[in-house]
Amino acid sequence: MPIYEAPLRDMQFILHDVLDIKNTGLPGHDELDRDFTEAVLDAAGKLATEMLLPLNVVGDRQGCVLENGIVRTPDGFKGAFDALREGGWTARDCDPEFGGQGMPYLMGLATGEIFVSANMAFNMYQGLTHGAYSAIHTHGTDAQKQTWLPKMVSCEWTGTMNLTEPHCGTDLGMLRTKAEPQEDGSYRITGQKIFISAGDHDMAENVIHLVLAKAPGGGEGTKGISLFIVPKFLVNEDGSLGERNGVSVGSLEDKMGIHGNATCVMNFDGAQGWLLGDLHKGMRAMFTMMNEARLGVGLQGYAVAEAAYQNAVAYAKDRLQGRAVTGAENPDGPADPLIVHPDIRRNLMDQKSFLEGARMLAFWGAHQIDRAHAGEAEADGMISLLTPIIKGFLTDKGFETTVNAQQVFGGHGYIEEWGMSQFVRDARITMIYEGANGIQALDLVGRKLAADGGKYVMAFFDEIKSFIKTHEGDETLKQDFLEPLKAASKDLQAAAMYFMQHGMKNPNNALAGSYDFMHLFGHTVLGFMWARMAVAAQAALQGGSGDADFLNTKLATGRYYMQRQLPMTATHLARIESGADPVMALDAAQF
Repeated sequence: MPIYEAPLRDMQFILHDVLDIKNTGLPGHDELDRDFTEAVLDAAGKLATEMLLPLNVVGDRQGCVLENGIVRTPDGFKGAFDALREGGWTARDCDPEFGGQGMPYLMGLATGEIFVSANMAFNMYQGLTHGAYSAIHTHGTDAQKQTWLPKMVSCEWTGTMNLTEPHCGTDLGMLRTKAEPQEDGSYRITGQKIFISAGDHDMAENVIHLVLAKAPGGGEGTKGISLFIVPKFLVNEDGSLGERNGVSVGSLEDKMGIHGNATCVMNFDGAQGWLLGDLHKGMRAMFTMMNEARLGVGLQGYAVAEAAYQNAVAYAKDRLQGRAVTGAENPDGPADPLIVHPDIRRNLMDQKSFLEGARMLAFWGAHQIDRAHAGEAEADGMISLLTPIIKGFLTDKGFETTVNAQQVFGGHGYIEEWGMSQFVRDARITMIYEGANGIQALDLVGRKLAADGGKYVMAFFDEIKSFIKTHEGDETLKQDFLEPLKAASKDLQAAAMYFMQHGMKNPNNALAGSYDFMHLFGHTVLGFMWARMAVAAQAALQGGSGDADFLNTKLATGRYYMQRQLPMTATHLARIESGADPVMALDAAQF
């Protein structure tokens, strides 16, 4: 069975040495000292390793089953879900008014990484519930919050998001699900949705669906879409469950991965639902959930890769194959371990340097959300800019990392008993759902760059410029980290300038370069994250605090990223500046 151990030391380093979360001045952060966060993360790690990890293979092999209209989850899932609830893990960063623990979003994300690494398919049941909770918490009436949120916080009831239909995915303006108003103020929802993660299961008493549908008078396209709360079971005035609503599972999707999660075709046959938010403004309410989900998917991208990496490292240290070219390092054995070979080291360093940079980016993004929740508009704009990068870049590179980890195993990586195939299959979906990564790139270039007159991308450039200026007196940091970061930032600015100069004349010039721009931006952000971690690691070494071996390893890993990965920004810039002509050269019939 695959192994996994929560990377607690690295998480603590980011939380306290880099972000210094206890001293941010944000509400609730003054309680987040090292002892507290260590206790929370350690408890999450034990639950993940002892209970969730063993069920990962079970979920993959058994999958979910639809029996007489009820979805049965794999053996052990219900017991683990009960343990998750009883431990308060589903409520960790939710509003105390509705039974939550009120922790910062950052702590919810950190513990979420641990649970995803151990069992991604299982964690999706509570992860989607949190997204639905956030949408209702933000856009619901007081009565709706009191009705739905307490039991969603506890995950006695779970939640979903219903967008996609058989004939439309990204183009939601084409959706056909209808909402007919009723005299009592409710609506009757009729239509079919597909690819609904955690759409039904046997681990909760009720499932609360958030459903996009078109109500009369809304007009064409997305402007006519509204969002509705549609429960599996209706709820009586006293809060007890009433009769079954007109919601049913048509079938379960037969998928490449995440077999332990029930991906359902949902049929709404005149189901009773209630408007969430304003009529015909459903996209605004749904994006509250989707943006959170996109950050969660970015986390999934690197969290699954973290588990795959840990297994690859263990295998590389144990598997004996060949001899080191500089002389035998295991002279008493028949061969040296794989890890002595430079190409294996390159592979593992690619993985390690990405994963630690990705974790820093995800944690920094979560910190921006906590700042935004505290009313900081600049932070809200920054996380809006970063969201497509976190989702798109981290899942692209996360999937690549799981494949690289599988490669370390050679032929054994292709055999199911080693578990590497599951990591690859599970990670693959992260590049597709919650907006395929091509859409993330288009969103970044087409919307986020120009938002508020380019205010937030300029703020990002200014933050890097200020950071470099602050630390340029340190010659070691300057050569190893600041100069590569400056070069990457210039490449990113040149790409943005190209879009400004050529995108208006021919929009295809921008669209053809959007995917490269997302990766160029992603590498630049990770370079910035590594530079920040280098400053913190060097300061801790000079101050004599912390584990010297850990800190020196951190610096060496960062130097690897800056030297071997960050130069990719120049390649992406060259592709962008080639324009649309090479991309659009063939007619459709020539493919």
